[in-house]
Amino acid sequence: MREGFAFSTRFRVRYSEIDGQKIVFNARYLDYADVAITEFWRWADLHDLGSEWADAEFNVARSTVQYKQPFRFDDMVEAFVRLDRVGSSSMTLRVELCHADTGALHAEVEIVSVHIDSAARRSKPLPDTVRARLAALRA
Repeated sequence: MREGFAFSTRFRVRYSEIDGQKIVFNARYLDYADVAITEFWRWADLHDLGSEWADAEFNVARSTVQYKQPFRFDDMVEAFVRLDRVGSSSMTLRVELCHADTGALHAEVEIVSVHIDSAARRSKPLPDTVRARLAALRA
């Protein structure tokens, strides 16, 4: 495990994800973060919150990737995920993409998601029970 992270997941770089230089396409790092975040939510198991969580809608407001070094075909990636911030209507997730064998950090991804009212098409506050559970995940 990586310091500061309680969750990680692993996957392998596939041939379709590399370019002519045999390194992973830049855009794939956001795909990797998305896969890791999906697994993070499965691990967090918030379904007992009922519809307040199941019906919640989030839109990505910002995503940043800081590239350190490229992944190559057949590398095993270990993605570490944590919730860095929980606001009144948004949250910030951090994903560190590391080489599973060497532990080397290859990329840092930060994603800010906003809880939205899809009918009004604007942000809305997180329910208190959801915010409390998300805050507990940060501990």
